[in-house]
Parts: sequence; C-alpha cells; structure tokens
Amino acid sequence: MAQQDTDQQHAGVLPVDGEGYVIDTEDCEEREAAWRERGTSRPITVVGNPVLHQECADVTDFGDEFQQLVADMFTSQRTAEGVGLAANQIGVGKKVFVYDCPDDDGVRHVGVICNPKLVELPAEQRRLDDSNEGCLSVPTAYMPLARPDYAEVTGQDERGNPVRVRGTGYFARCLQHETDHLYGYLYIDRLSKRERKDALRQMAENEPRYPVVANG
Repeated sequence: MAQQDTDQQHAGVLPVDGEGYVIDTEDCEEREAAWRERGTSRPITVVGNPVLHQECADVTDFGDEFQQLVADMFTSQRTAEGVGLAANQIGVGKKVFVYDCPDDDGVRHVGVICNPKLVELPAEQRRLDDSNEGCLSVPTAYMPLARPDYAEVTGQDERGNPVRVRGTGYFARCLQHETDHLYGYLYIDRLSKRERKDALRQMAENEPRYPVVANG
C-alpha cells in the first residue's frame, strides 16, 4: 500500500497496520463499553420483517443521530449476546454493522463498518469452512453453511473515514454474514429449501433469549 494511502487511513478512528488494514484488536473492552454506556437496547427484528429482506441505504450522514444509532447497536448486540449486528436487525435500513467477535485464535475484534463491500477473492485463495451458523434474526436456529475462511471488507468507519478490515475463521464468517444483512440477505437464504425449512422449524420450536419484534 502506498504511503499516501496509509497516511490517509491514519486519520481514521482506529490505527492501521503496515498493509492498511484496521487494527481492531486493541482496547476492545474499553471501546465497546464506551459505546454501550451511551446506547439503549432495542428489540431484534426477525425473519419475515420487510426491513431484513431489502438492500439498506448508504450511510451519508455521520452526525450525532448516527452516532446514537451505533451506540444502540452495540448495546442491543450485548443484550442479545451476539458477535455482530446489522442496523436492519434493529429496524433501521442503513448500511452499517457493528461487531465484537473473536477469530479462531481467540483474538477479539471490535469495530464499526459502514457501506461495506466484500472483496472478491481469487478462486485459488478460497478455502471453505462449513461450520454451523446462526443469526439473531433467526433465533435459536443453527445450520451448517460453507463460507470462505478468510474475508476482506472495505467501507467506512463511524466517522466516514475509509477502512479495510480482514478476518479469518469465525471472524471471517461474521464479516460475510453482516455484510449480507445490509444487502437484504439472511444466512438461511443461502441454504437449500430443506435446510431453510429445518432452520425455521428450529426457530418456531424455541423461545428467543432476548426481546424481538413480532411480525404482523
């Protein structure tokens, strides 16, 4: 990465490494707690709610109202004991997600990504991981889903600065899952009809452990 680009990235909320990727593993507890202290927990929207099934609008205004939304998202994520949360999961159709997620080495990552775009990987770099996946918007349901075990996302931070984020393993799955949300896709949309039916059955047979918005 060119020096000029690296310098521009250093103007962002988080520092970046020598390759221009955000360092989101430092001061995680303090940063996440600071957001939560300003936030209000909101109920989670579940599959079937229209806001989950359409592409969200780009974030263009990073002012006080947006900062409060991000704080509410961190608080809602903690209430639901999630590792990632997209804005439409609390009923707001804006392209932003937050995360507080470990990778497969147990390293914690905390951050905010607005207007994310997944970087398409060359076929030779794609190694699929078919671990179980769940979603706060499909509560109590888990199904195996093959996804690449490495992911890169470009976008903006909570102040509008350009960012690049990368992750492996569980964190890579989180980055892909949350980006999907903002384009109107749930993980069950990537399952076969039979698997999707099974996931919805699991959801119907169990009670969520956090407040949800009832459909209809």
